[in-house]
Amino acid sequence: MTLRPFGHFFLPGPTDVRPEVLQGMVRGMLPHRGAEFEALFARLVAGLQGVFRTSRPVFISSSSATGLMEAAVRATPPGRVLSVVNGAFSERFARIARACGRETEVLEVEWGRGADPARVREALRAHRFAAVTVVHSESSTGALTDVRTISDLAHEAGAACLVDSVTGIGATPVETDAWGLDFVLTGSQKALALPPGLAFGVASAAFIASATRGEQRGVYFDLVEFEEYARRNQTPNTPALPLLYALDAQLPRIAAEGVEARWARHAAMAARMHAWVAETATVIGAPLAILAPAGERSHTVSAVRLPEGIAGDAVVRGAAARGYVIGDGYGRLKGSTFRVGHMGDHTLETLEGCLAACGEALAELRGVSGR
Repeated sequence: MTLRPFGHFFLPGPTDVRPEVLQGMVRGMLPHRGAEFEALFARLVAGLQGVFRTSRPVFISSSSATGLMEAAVRATPPGRVLSVVNGAFSERFARIARACGRETEVLEVEWGRGADPARVREALRAHRFAAVTVVHSESSTGALTDVRTISDLAHEAGAACLVDSVTGIGATPVETDAWGLDFVLTGSQKALALPPGLAFGVASAAFIASATRGEQRGVYFDLVEFEEYARRNQTPNTPALPLLYALDAQLPRIAAEGVEARWARHAAMAARMHAWVAETATVIGAPLAILAPAGERSHTVSAVRLPEGIAGDAVVRGAAARGYVIGDGYGRLKGSTFRVGHMGDHTLETLEGCLAACGEALAELRGVSGR
């Protein structure tokens, strides 16, 4: 199979991975209970601490991010869970809470919108909750939620706040320690521009101390055990070594760019995406709009609402015919939107190529001439 050249893969996850990072996986095996592995692990955690903006241990799980979502719920003390649901992945968080036997109340938010702090405050005042689950950047809709404010509201109500920042960390400002986040997680295949298969999370000292009193943390995703092993520069279970090697290749690249610069690059790509949608609507003579309103838009994923008569999968096929991979709408938005993942190691330059392909596909579907 021939590798697609970097800069043509704009799925909202997994994102494109640079060839040198993929090549970094081609290294020999080593014992994961030896000094060489511990040195590798310590190096990885130090790099990830810079990304998460924390001095706490960073947990590295050989799983998808869903594993750490479940781990977070299981580590929460007994009690009711409030799940803020504004898309498919926040909906998944609520489903996980229920599957873990938690009484779960859902605060429904319009898909395409971030959570309204006033409504969260009202829900927290109505009942007592052990935890709040919230998604920072909702990949299904391209909506961004102010998780710092939601976390503060949860703490005021005596609840922990569990934050899914799968398409946020590494692309959008997150200050784990400064914001006092209880637990925040991400996945390797999004803004960190790595292959799928790793999840990363940070728990506050207070959250771990509270978790030690819980009795239903499970085994494979026990965050207390993750903490114990991380302090010895080890993982509780056999890690996916090739993926750790890829992380080892990518973290110096992230550090060289700088986290703030990475945030700024993602903000610039998002702004270009938003401007392109307005420009293209004029070119094709049909309504085309970013689903999320201004001020509530993800820096990494844009869901574009399509006019009647154009289906999301048709746009996906049109882009593919021009050598670019984008995403159809997700869940209840399938068909009525398409999604572009402008994250990871993509730049304004690579994004322009993708947008040109999408614009040509839309013009063709509308039967008009593109620019």
